[in-house]
Amino acid sequence: MFGRGRKDLINQSARVVGLVLFAGLTACTTMPQLGAAPSARAGGTMAPYQANGTLYRPREQPRYDEVGIATWYGARYHHHRTADGEIFDMNRVSGAHRTLPLPCVVEVTNLDNGRRIQVRVNDRGPFIHGRILDLSRQAAKDLGFYEKGSTRVRVRYVGPAPRLTNDRVELADAP
Repeated sequence: MFGRGRKDLINQSARVVGLVLFAGLTACTTMPQLGAAPSARAGGTMAPYQANGTLYRPREQPRYDEVGIATWYGARYHHHRTADGEIFDMNRVSGAHRTLPLPCVVEVTNLDNGRRIQVRVNDRGPFIHGRILDLSRQAAKDLGFYEKGSTRVRVRYVGPAPRLTNDRVELADAP
């Protein structure tokens, strides 16, 4: 009887160690999402947040007008939640910015070819030094830099974007 009890204890300990290792490996392989959807639900899209060790403080910026590098993101984040809780669709025109209020509309001009579009910003990012805007694949195509991957842009704040409800725009909130 003593031998059986000890064997059960060893098996139970092995199961616990296995579960701990499995949980640790699962945590290491979880794909990070752009943005901060959980904090968006808890404290709103204007709540300060941290990414890659840097604290960001979103704020109203009615005179925002910046020149810098834009890149695009697509399949890895397709159908994931954005920072304001919307579902990212790489085939729609949208973007990510670190500190503008969400959702908002910006005018983006590709400085290499002169193309200009309005973009709905509904996510947080980019979190790579030197970039000022991440755009959906469709926005990159519309601006003519999809194949290139990045381009120099001018980004100007237009105003708040209408809220989406089940992929429909609430017209009452339209700017």
